[in-house]
Amino acid sequence: MSSVKPSPGAGADLVRSLGVPTKGAVYDLSSGWWRHMPAFDGYSRFEVVTYNSPHGQRVERRFPFAEPDENEVEFGYVSELVSGSLHTGTHIDTLCHVTCGSEDEWHGGASANAALGDHGAMRGDASELAPIMGRGVLLDVPRALGLDVLPPHFAIGEEHLRRAADAADVTIKASDIVLVRTGQMKFWPDAARITELCGGSGVAMDGAEWLVSHGVRYVGADTMSFEVRPSPVPRNPLPVHLLLLHQHGVHIMEWVNCEELAADGVTTFLFVGLPLTIRGGTGSPLRPIAVV
Repeated sequence: MSSVKPSPGAGADLVRSLGVPTKGAVYDLSSGWWRHMPAFDGYSRFEVVTYNSPHGQRVERRFPFAEPDENEVEFGYVSELVSGSLHTGTHIDTLCHVTCGSEDEWHGGASANAALGDHGAMRGDASELAPIMGRGVLLDVPRALGLDVLPPHFAIGEEHLRRAADAADVTIKASDIVLVRTGQMKFWPDAARITELCGGSGVAMDGAEWLVSHGVRYVGADTMSFEVRPSPVPRNPLPVHLLLLHQHGVHIMEWVNCEELAADGVTTFLFVGLPLTIRGGTGSPLRPIAVV
């Protein structure tokens, strides 16, 4: 059971959000996962390797071919080993994902010196992630600006988010799950094309502060890093991550595919996302859906 406590009024907010869908249409917002898919620089490649097969079982006379007379139907099975970063493809960042200061502290004052073991973080990890369900809001920034996709390294500020909210005719509420579209997933999974045409666009500090001011607990974007890259803040490589995760405990979702929602002009929906509660994990793969 998740150790995350619901905020006051969360139950009423959830009940209200269940009334958002009116059509019964479901949109898959995930990137998909496959061997050697695009990933953040420095992360290990996502790998899928078959390590048990009917052929190997036959040759090595292992179960279920150890006793041929007892396996007349020649039953066999296939299993695989999956490895790679928990931040591959569509995923959510946990509170222990980013640290700051000489003591390497993450949100809540936990220090890597005291709360990070050989098998992962012992506080603020993926085992504390709660199921995510509530009203989702799509802020389609390119559409609000009359663009197809944002140009490279475009900094999405408060003004742009306000314009997108006005265009969607929505008011952001504290219980909302806010997704920001740049258009990058239009070219997924062509990482080279994304980098050339729109890479690095993302939310700027004043945009993130605007989201925090509305009390949102979850934010997401269709980008690798959520925030604009490279960082415009001197001597601070990922200031938006520190603001959201480290200072305010706001979880970030990345590589969320908003293209079908945007194409159909969907702006509000029921958002459902179930993280994997992996003990020690700094993130979790996520297959979010939008129900309209």
